[in-house]
Amino acid sequence: MPFFVYILQMRDGRLYVGHTNNPPRRHAEHEQGKGCRTTGIFGAGEIIYVEEHPDRHAAAARERQIKGWTRAKKLALTDGNAIALHDLAKCRNY
Repeated sequence: MPFFVYILQMRDGRLYVGHTNNPPRRHAEHEQGKGCRTTGIFGAGEIIYVEEHPDRHAAAARERQIKGWTRAKKLALTDGNAIALHDLAKCRNY
């Protein structure tokens, strides 16, 4: 069963990263305030990015990876900007 990693942009502009096997249902849960505490407080906005994975394990691993990224790098991913994503991935330890 496929699972999906998604990025939701909340009403105040914050980005929320999660995974699910049903993005429309999960978005509805966020909208109803049942999704998680964060979206309940700040208001669910729109899902701006969805990525499919073969199983829950792969999706959860990718979610953890993306959660560790900067906002700029997450936005480059959602925009499909491969050049910016590559530049932001470079090591900053000079």
